[in-house]
Amino acid sequence: MAISDSDEKLYIRFLEKRDSDDLRVLLERYNESLTLFLYGFVKDMDDAEELMLDAFAVAASGTSRFSMKSSFKTWLFAIGRNLAMKHLRKNRIDAVPLNEEIMTEAYQHELGFDLFKEERYAALYRALEQLSPEYRQALYLIYFEDMDNESAAKVMGKNRKQFYNLTSRGKAALKGILERMGFEK
Repeated sequence: MAISDSDEKLYIRFLEKRDSDDLRVLLERYNESLTLFLYGFVKDMDDAEELMLDAFAVAASGTSRFSMKSSFKTWLFAIGRNLAMKHLRKNRIDAVPLNEEIMTEAYQHELGFDLFKEERYAALYRALEQLSPEYRQALYLIYFEDMDNESAAKVMGKNRKQFYNLTSRGKAALKGILERMGFEK
């Protein structure tokens, strides 16, 4: 096993040989980013971490078929999103207050997110929290997960046009929020 192997190669080798090292490498690559993505849905770090592990359990079990039509990351994030939506429906969580902070300082420190230490990034995250959940998810996938539009659209279950509209409106809304917070163009 080489750490530089592609995600897809690692996952396929894991399925064929059941080598836990391959799955461990994938977990190390995506545990933090998937957890943060899921936190955007459930607003509880413990639930987000549990859902992240559930997403990896689904991937490890092979019950959700990886068709290679998208990247492993896109497929994994789509599994995570589906689990988060199921969790929200099951627990009947309708809405979370928009002014709630993304993560507590303890979790920021625990997870080593130096990003939150910088004031500008903290302000950006506060602004993102004011967006509708779909706008926030779309922008998060593109700008924080470096997904291309097509992959991010697949994660969200949208077609290309719908996703383009989400990102365009999300950017415009985010710009307005940042301007109201005192940031200039």
